[in-house]
Amino acid sequence: MNQLKFNFKPAAIVMIGALSLLSLHGFAEDKKTEPAPPPTNSGINQESTFPQIASGKWTGPFLPDGQPDVQGFWSNTIANHNNFTDPQGGIPGSGRAPKTPREQRAPSRVSDPASGEVPFQPWALEKVKEFQAHFHDPVEQQWVEPLARCAPGGVPKSFYWHGYEIRQYPGYVFFYFNSGTRLIHLNKKNHLPDNIKLWNGDSYGHWEGNTLVVDVKNHNGKALFGRTGEFISENGHIQERFIFSPDRKRFNYVAVFTDPTVYTKPFTVTIPARRWTENDEPNGWHFEVGQAKHKGKNVILEGEERICAENNAAFGMGAQ
Repeated sequence: MNQLKFNFKPAAIVMIGALSLLSLHGFAEDKKTEPAPPPTNSGINQESTFPQIASGKWTGPFLPDGQPDVQGFWSNTIANHNNFTDPQGGIPGSGRAPKTPREQRAPSRVSDPASGEVPFQPWALEKVKEFQAHFHDPVEQQWVEPLARCAPGGVPKSFYWHGYEIRQYPGYVFFYFNSGTRLIHLNKKNHLPDNIKLWNGDSYGHWEGNTLVVDVKNHNGKALFGRTGEFISENGHIQERFIFSPDRKRFNYVAVFTDPTVYTKPFTVTIPARRWTENDEPNGWHFEVGQAKHKGKNVILEGEERICAENNAAFGMGAQ
């Protein structure tokens, strides 16, 4: 690996969601969830460079339905949602300078174009700048960070807003995020009607070797990419590739964003991720789990529900 610098029926969905919640919160009869160990601060920024993973043949284990087995707990490795194009650069306007020079920080999540900037149309760029200018004083609703209202993270922010769990079912890949869930259908070829809009969009996909290829539309246009205010509209289209390493220790999210009403041209986003296991310590950000108490000897990890409180001080500094 080279170094880079820089489709369910509704009833079935309800059933799987219910079963997943039972497992997630330890409500099963023979299983109780013990509190997680005290969080340890291992740092939100873990690396400033990351390996490139090539699409190719899958040589790891398979699930009974033929899917590559990539289930487990994952998180991004470079930073949280503070800054989209300078992930380790902090919140614009915060008055706190980054601790390292730009060339020593992780590259922009925008991997193409080479400038690392979103190719916004002039009106959209002004909207982003306005959001940044009012982030600490959001006296109008459009300047309030959506997570301050306990809204879902959306695409792509959910992949760097805390860690998350991937589970797989016959015909589906399910993401359990800190701020909601996302279902990817593997057995359908058409999106929902245009009048149905979702925070995480409507997704269908298929496997090509080690790569999960996903087509995403039907965004509601309300989610932001980070505290820097980048966005996609209801007209946007995202083509995602989740490229997994055969050892199942990492994957790279590589996605092309297209929206002729907001951008001057399509652009590519790259987000590196790593797997977390029972050998890692829970840390309050990337890896928020507890160990299930059960009759067997194997370790079962269960994601913990994070309670969202609106108007959290970190989001918008006092938005009402």
